[in-house]
Amino acid sequence: MSGRVVHLDGKPVVLAEQPLKGGGQAAVFPVEGDHGTVVKLYRDPPGPDQERRLARMLTMSPLAARPTDRSQPPELAWPTAMARSPEGAFLGYAMHRFGEPEHVQLVGLFTRAQRLRLFPQADWRFLVGVSWNLAFMTARMHHDHLVIGDFSSSNVVVDANGFVTFLDCDSIAFTDPVTGEPFPCLMHTTDYSAPERQAGGPATRSSDDFALAVLVYQLLTAGNHPFGGVPHESTSESTVKDNIAASCSYVVRPEQVVIPRGTIDPSVLPPDLLTLSRAAFGPGVHAPAARPPAEAWLRALDRQRAQIRVCQARPLHAYGAHLPDCPWCVRAVHTGHDVFNGPRPVPLPPPPPVLAQEVPTGTGSGALKVVYLLIALVLFIVIVAIALESGG
Repeated sequence: MSGRVVHLDGKPVVLAEQPLKGGGQAAVFPVEGDHGTVVKLYRDPPGPDQERRLARMLTMSPLAARPTDRSQPPELAWPTAMARSPEGAFLGYAMHRFGEPEHVQLVGLFTRAQRLRLFPQADWRFLVGVSWNLAFMTARMHHDHLVIGDFSSSNVVVDANGFVTFLDCDSIAFTDPVTGEPFPCLMHTTDYSAPERQAGGPATRSSDDFALAVLVYQLLTAGNHPFGGVPHESTSESTVKDNIAASCSYVVRPEQVVIPRGTIDPSVLPPDLLTLSRAAFGPGVHAPAARPPAEAWLRALDRQRAQIRVCQARPLHAYGAHLPDCPWCVRAVHTGHDVFNGPRPVPLPPPPPVLAQEVPTGTGSGALKVVYLLIALVLFIVIVAIALESGG
């Protein structure tokens, strides 16, 4: 026995000694002999509220009425069983496993090195598709009265087909449909948190819409955060959290920010998507009602999916139909870096000069005649020398 024993709905299982991942609140362990299941154990003893939350979640089947493709993984890593100690103490819960190489955290799409390693065929068209799935899932969860709450690039995984799955569902905010008891989301990730959440406010659909806008923008710009950079008037190095609180985004007011080197110009977004971005990162920062809802992103992304152009000059270059030229080619020429392709193969050096004569291509060639004459001359000299020697 290499790890600790826990009981899942009364059945004992053994957890691996080392977790797959861990945070300040909990750690996720694989189950020995069961590759498809992991168990999330809370670091601090969970209270009765958390146990009651999990018990209610196990009675729910969110999104169950929505038909999905057979190749599509579950859209939520929903709890499947309570995890208890052999003595019966509540420790955490079990869920389906979503990990590499089949599933990759969304943040894995934000850098070229990781995209090439994890999804070598991912182009801008793929990122648009992932954005559409993300917006669809957000809208669908809101329709089912679920608030994601802790919505970030680390809590969503994507597969090679672009399907997304939400992790850490135990933090989702919902109201018990039977008792009416609210279960709020107490977690949030600062780089994706609207100002009201940073101030301690509750998770809402509007706060989800803010995080969705940030994630879609990052996907469509291959990883650029819309609140990156340092404001010109800043006396110290600003963080993304500070820029969100100050409503300082280079997408809306580029003149106020020292934009990080290598940042992709926002104009790579088609006009309707750029308009939504500027609404979310401008007036929508402090006015939740001004944020575009998930449905607005869904409609705009749906229109763009049918208008994507494919570059004929370089592989993996796709872009919006609003642009006259491929922006990724232009960027590669100006910066020397291709956002979607790995380094081009180093050209082979020219072959060394041929020191020997090439083999003639025909029996009537001049080179061959010269060779024959030389051979005949040598034979004639040898014959003459032998005759002279015999005569002497």
